[in-house]
Amino acid sequence: MLWINDHLSIGEDELDERFVRASGPGGQNVNKVATAVQLRFDVAHSPSLPEAVRSRLVRLAGRRMTTEGVLVIDARRFRTQDLNRTDARERLAELIRRATMPAKPRRPTKPSKSAVRAGKEAKRSRSQLKKSRSRPAFDDA
Repeated sequence: MLWINDHLSIGEDELDERFVRASGPGGQNVNKVATAVQLRFDVAHSPSLPEAVRSRLVRLAGRRMTTEGVLVIDARRFRTQDLNRTDARERLAELIRRATMPAKPRRPTKPSKSAVRAGKEAKRSRSQLKKSRSRPAFDDA
């Protein structure tokens, strides 16, 4: 069981782990042992997730989500299979935890009248400063 919070957990049968060879440091061991972990979780067909969490998770996952609705987490940060497996599960739990919290609604704001006035005054003074730097106009009269 992968516990997300007090109310939500995901069964082991819903998680699919595949072990692949990792690139990077590890010497000769990297060519022999499959230490990287690909954790797959079928978000689209998971009975554990409420619909609201599912839709937010799809948005949060971004390109880690396949077209079939499977979330793929690739963990190859560590040199051992066990640490990578734990890392992948923690990252999945954190992603789902973030999806359980609804986004705070944005309240549109507008600048105060004094802020608008100050901005226009600053723009006017900057304009005057730049005009004063130019060469004086040459009159033919």
